[in-house]
Amino acid sequence: MSAAPETTTIAVGDDYDVVIGSGVLGRVADLLGADVERVLVVHPPTLPALSGAVSDALRERGYAVHLAEVPDAEAAKTTSVAAGLWAQLGQAGFTRTDAVVGVGGGTVTDLAGFVAASWLRGVRVVQVPTTLLGMVDAAVGGKTGINTAEGKNLVGAFHPPAGVLCDVDVLATLPQADLVAGLAEVVKCGFIADPVILDLVESAVADDPDRARSAANPHLRELIERAVRVKADVVAADLRESSLREILNYGHTFGHAIEQVEHYSWRHGEAVGVGMVYVAELARLAGHLSGPEGDALVDRHRSVLESLGLPTTYAAGRWDELLTTMRRDKKSRGSTLRFVVLDGLARPTRLVGPSDEMLHAAYRLVAGPASAAAH
Repeated sequence: MSAAPETTTIAVGDDYDVVIGSGVLGRVADLLGADVERVLVVHPPTLPALSGAVSDALRERGYAVHLAEVPDAEAAKTTSVAAGLWAQLGQAGFTRTDAVVGVGGGTVTDLAGFVAASWLRGVRVVQVPTTLLGMVDAAVGGKTGINTAEGKNLVGAFHPPAGVLCDVDVLATLPQADLVAGLAEVVKCGFIADPVILDLVESAVADDPDRARSAANPHLRELIERAVRVKADVVAADLRESSLREILNYGHTFGHAIEQVEHYSWRHGEAVGVGMVYVAELARLAGHLSGPEGDALVDRHRSVLESLGLPTTYAAGRWDELLTTMRRDKKSRGSTLRFVVLDGLARPTRLVGPSDEMLHAAYRLVAGPASAAAH
């Protein structure tokens, strides 16, 4: 009998665990609980083998499994898709003791979580992220949501999962561009809380740049675990983003604006990469990063992100669109924009109500050619 695969379990407060390991998809039933009878497995069309493996593992444990295929990427996060899933739950007779399992990237886990949060005012959900972005960000923390024409994730709920299962083996089949985009969220955790992450990324790039951008990165498992620990610690202290949790949005206000202006043709991590450089420049303009150390930290944003192949500039001539979109950001209070910035490495703070002139000046420092290529 072979030994059980080695796993790392990271607790998110007292609420649930994130299980990280190799070959662990079969453990999904362990996170559901004994009282569940029916399970809706939500998955994109691109993952038939993985969703099939999860479904088989659930059936072997006696659950009645219902499959729900949803569109890939941001097209999944719409009211019409959510309504289709509510209809499927109703027709199958799902009760408050049944559950939803999300198998896919961040858009699928966002959607699955939202449907679980809203069905009968909340049923159990287990997340099985299949992308790096999903593992280190979207699936952990209990944020759920869908998009509207007015912005990203403006409709949603806080609904902690019953558990999160991260099988790192699935990353071997992830397109490199998607893995690199996920690394942006890992790098974010390095800047706001765990500088060892930055050291590991820089070390991997120095040894072999191509390998550093792939699933063969020798530090990838440790990077995932460190990023999950950062998020778990913050979420456990502030589930509903009333204070501390806002630091996880480092780079996201500007990044989300890029995503919407580009009609989601940019990957989330690519947009957040530019967003981190933007707020680094904004922090320098506002006096939060000053002197040689401040300049070096701003430069480090560009060097780390560019070494991974992530963009650090955005198109010139789009400022009015970006500013309008940022004013609808979830962290705004009334007409006042709020940004997470750094006072130094791993020292996040808030910048509240910077002037339009300062905001525009920071934009000019990250502006590239007049037309931005879709990523």
